[in-house]
Amino acid sequence: MGRIPGHALILDEIKCYGCGACIAMCPIDVIRMSPPIVSIDENSCTHCNLCLPACPVHALSIEVVPE
Repeated sequence: MGRIPGHALILDEIKCYGCGACIAMCPIDVIRMSPPIVSIDENSCTHCNLCLPACPVHALSIEVVPE
């Protein structure tokens, strides 16, 4: 899946506990851990969505963003 115009990968920092499952699934390494925070390089994310089901607490989502 390619980048979805008008959408962004969003991390719920309250739900995320830094397990790293999303990092392991990202094929282009745009999700990184800077303890205790997970960060996403949204400009490089292709929205392949492999990270979404990997998260055991559903802290990641694709959301519509205003352009």
